[in-house]
Amino acid sequence: MRLLQAASTSIGSKILIALTGLALGIFLIGHLAGNLLFLAGPDAFNQYGHTMVSNPLIYVAEVGLIAVFLVHLGKALAGFLANKAARPQPYAAKKWAKTKNPASRKSLASTTMIVTGTITLLFVVSHLLTFKFGTYYETPAGIRDLYRLQIEVFSNPGYVAFYLVAMAVIFFHLWHGLSSAAQSLGIDHPNWTPRILVLGRVLTAAIAGGFFILPIATFLISRGAR
Repeated sequence: MRLLQAASTSIGSKILIALTGLALGIFLIGHLAGNLLFLAGPDAFNQYGHTMVSNPLIYVAEVGLIAVFLVHLGKALAGFLANKAARPQPYAAKKWAKTKNPASRKSLASTTMIVTGTITLLFVVSHLLTFKFGTYYETPAGIRDLYRLQIEVFSNPGYVAFYLVAMAVIFFHLWHGLSSAAQSLGIDHPNWTPRILVLGRVLTAAIAGGFFILPIATFLISRGAR
């Protein structure tokens, strides 16, 4: 009961947003590592997909992931609406210039988190419909041919462009999210904070770079297969 009361406070909500955000970031790293097996060829990629779906714990993991995502989204949206209600009239002009306050972390990325988060949600739904619940192809070995599905989907340059734009939005969201999570968790020190900010941004760039490579590489492979 006390835990629920603490989670409903402003500080508790920020901590939950930070923890769930970090959990989603860890998931993205794992998801990217698995998806990069596509570059190793159809056998490795399809076996990876089969191993994932044939593990009964995958359903527990999926439910947990959905719960984390919903808590993150719900708390962020509630905080956004609360802030908007507290200040119904927006500031006359928003500036991100560092000259007035060099220590300020306010940026375009930080002030558009709710927008990029909403776009990310829409992309996740689209992504699940395209891949998890997409066309079922089967290999001669009797397992799902995800490699063929990915080739088919990313052979469309329009979908490649859509995916790249979505990844850019997610990158923008992570750019502020990962680096600010430490501050929400109370890890804020003159010596460590700059390093955490750099680490968060390097990690964000690595995640985004990996997800940028996949659709481009798949498109080029699909062109070469014709």
